[in-house]
Amino acid sequence: MTSTSPHTNSPAPRRFPVVIVGAGPAGLTVGNILRAASVDCLVLETESRAFIEQRPRAGVLEEGAVRGLERRALADTLLRRAQRHTECEFRFDGRRHRFAYTELTGVHHWVYPQQFLVTDLVREYADVRGGEIRFGVRDVELHDVDGDHPSVSYVCPETGRREVVRCDFVAGCDGARGVTRDAIPAGRTRTSRGDYGIGWLALLAEAPPSADSVVFGMHPRGFAGHMPRSADVTRYYLQCPPDDDPENWPEDRVWAELRERLGADGAPPLTEGRLIEKRVLEMHNYVVEPMVSGRLLLAGDAAHLTAPIAAKGMNLALHDAFLLGDALAAHLTKGDSAGLDGYSAACLERVWDYQEFSHWLSEVYHGVSSGDPYRAGTTLARLRRVFASPAAARAFAEQYLGQPATR
Repeated sequence: MTSTSPHTNSPAPRRFPVVIVGAGPAGLTVGNILRAASVDCLVLETESRAFIEQRPRAGVLEEGAVRGLERRALADTLLRRAQRHTECEFRFDGRRHRFAYTELTGVHHWVYPQQFLVTDLVREYADVRGGEIRFGVRDVELHDVDGDHPSVSYVCPETGRREVVRCDFVAGCDGARGVTRDAIPAGRTRTSRGDYGIGWLALLAEAPPSADSVVFGMHPRGFAGHMPRSADVTRYYLQCPPDDDPENWPEDRVWAELRERLGADGAPPLTEGRLIEKRVLEMHNYVVEPMVSGRLLLAGDAAHLTAPIAAKGMNLALHDAFLLGDALAAHLTKGDSAGLDGYSAACLERVWDYQEFSHWLSEVYHGVSSGDPYRAGTTLARLRRVFASPAAARAFAEQYLGQPATR
């Protein structure tokens, strides 16, 4: 929420050039960029450090995102530990179809679970670069973000007092359920939304991957996905109603559906294991335009949500963070405001490109199970074209890898 005058019983407010709300990939990357430029900043996070370093989320990184981290000296551990993926596999019509995207483009994907990246980034920010961070804060509020002297207040978990921090800028990196987006005064931004009308049952299994790549299963019973995360853990997805209850999916039913939907001639059997996560994700998107209101700048899911259909969320968050961190550093150390002035437009070009690809890919994933013979037929035609036409294959590979030909 936002207000014009924070009520506090704290001592005189502290001051930082930048307050970053949210210690996810976006917020920690912005913080690291600022610390590398010797700019002081404060990161506020509602969860504990142990929690954010263990919370399983995304895991697929585009090469462009990894190179951006590498240029900022934030990828050393990632480059040692991450898996490189050069192919994916589509299963439809009972057959396996390998798609060797690196052969087409020379570019590959990296698989590195988000909690590993967050662990790396928070260690670098707090322990190496000396950045200040407060974990476990409560009731974060933003004040005067449309003026020249914004501030952020929060309740300190140790003392129970409301603390106030004054700043020049607030970076809103607190995700889809955070407070920063709601702090924008009414009428300053427009939020566009898209709802796919379906859900995915997101599963994490204590089981080695059952294939050497990501696998997408298009089946009349619904989409299924297999995403390796580590040598011992695999992410699976099952299409389901958006209002489904995870408790409707006991382990026997989950594995039976995965076997059915991922089944294909010559496919190895699934390696089953204990399910350590089950939750239903509603497949929907939104975009906030512009991503800036006064001294508040949004990044990542606070500004735009891309359903995990195309595995773009963490990548978009990092691309936002590169632009925002560099722009803030240039403004605060050199007085160069060009990056801040163009920040929203530069981010939104990529955001809308990824939104369109997610929309296209959703039809590929879900058209077969739509119950509409016409949609199913056109979906299969799309899939066959990707494997029959080099031009269609390359166009798909560029978008899948986050390297559209227009950029």
